[in-house]
Amino acid sequence: MSLSNVVHSARLFSQCVATLTERRMLLTVCNPSASSHFSFSAAAQSETENQKPEAGESKDNKETKPTSFSLKDGNVRLRSADFLKKVKEAVGGDVPDEEFIIPRSAFDALATEYDTLIEECASFKDKYTRALADTENVRRRGQKQVEDAKLFAIQGFCKDLLEVADILDLAVGSMKKEEMDANPQMKSLHEGVDMTRTVLEKVFAKHGLKKMSPIGEKFDPNLHEAVFQVPKDQTEYEPGCVAQVMTIGYALQGRPIRAAKVGVVASA
Repeated sequence: MSLSNVVHSARLFSQCVATLTERRMLLTVCNPSASSHFSFSAAAQSETENQKPEAGESKDNKETKPTSFSLKDGNVRLRSADFLKKVKEAVGGDVPDEEFIIPRSAFDALATEYDTLIEECASFKDKYTRALADTENVRRRGQKQVEDAKLFAIQGFCKDLLEVADILDLAVGSMKKEEMDANPQMKSLHEGVDMTRTVLEKVFAKHGLKKMSPIGEKFDPNLHEAVFQVPKDQTEYEPGCVAQVMTIGYALQGRPIRAAKVGVVASA
């Protein structure tokens, strides 16, 4: 859900609370110190007191007053002052404010509208809470994606350098100690290549790129690539474990970027 939907839901919720407050204030809108005028017991007398015929007017000629009210004008809710004006005009427009008693039917309309607003407020609150939760989840996912993008932006570059690291490993391992002792120049060359490999490994570690040499570990197809099997009688490891590593694997920030090519002990 977008942020604009969250703001819209929050505004609707605030409007419902404000409208609900206005409806409750109707009970004391005319004379706060004489709130008893608006009690349900007093309302039972309202339709006779507010609708008493004027002098000289017969009951037969008296206009029929409405017995029910609505707080809506079409699809729009009336404000408290407008509703009160509507009630007064319907049942006793000439009665002073301090003497006017709201009829029972108007109270019924208020009670019905109050219940409706309570339900709407609960609904809007639920939607608002869900919208906030959805927005927070979107924010967290976005933040995680940004962090991952920063961490793994060099993944392609690292994979290209792995071949260089493999060649340096082969070069260092191919030189025998006897040959280096007999040839000082070859020994110096070996030391230089070994230093280069060491510096490269430090750079890898600095950026979260680590080797995976799974000798003796249980074979994991997510981390290892089996290229051959090793007979059980030719190794000390259990069946299904890695006995030899042909190519070292690498992981960037804990995520494998190259599987280790291994030999797995065959089942007996």
